Amino acid sequence: MEASSKCFYVLGFILILGITNFINGANAAGECPRSTPDMELLKLVPCVSAALDANAVVSSSCCTQVQKLGQNPKCLCAVMLSNTAKSSGVKPEIAITIPKRCNIADRPVGYKCGAYTLP
Repeated sequence: MEASSKCFYVLGFILILGITNFINGANAAGECPRSTPDMELLKLVPCVSAALDANAVVSSSCCTQVQKLGQNPKCLCAVMLSNTAKSSGVKPEIAITIPKRCNIADRPVGYKCGAYTLP
């Protein structure tokens, strides 16, 4: 029960952030060519439970979004390590394991992401 309420609050926070960025007309950042890491984070909403718990099952919709975002490893890293993700309760050391947990064959093996290395 506690995990589901935490996911609800994280999703609410991300939704509010997305609406705020849309209203303010956020400009694209360097890591994510057509968007900001915070806006790209909205695409990873299906990954919330997997980013909070290393033992959680990763949904197919999460894996699909991670695979798309993983085509640009710098953007994926920026999203996973963004202040918004951290303030939402996402644990970077768990979030960076999602590509491997999705069995994405063409994931950036050994890619440095801040203090973390993508497995």
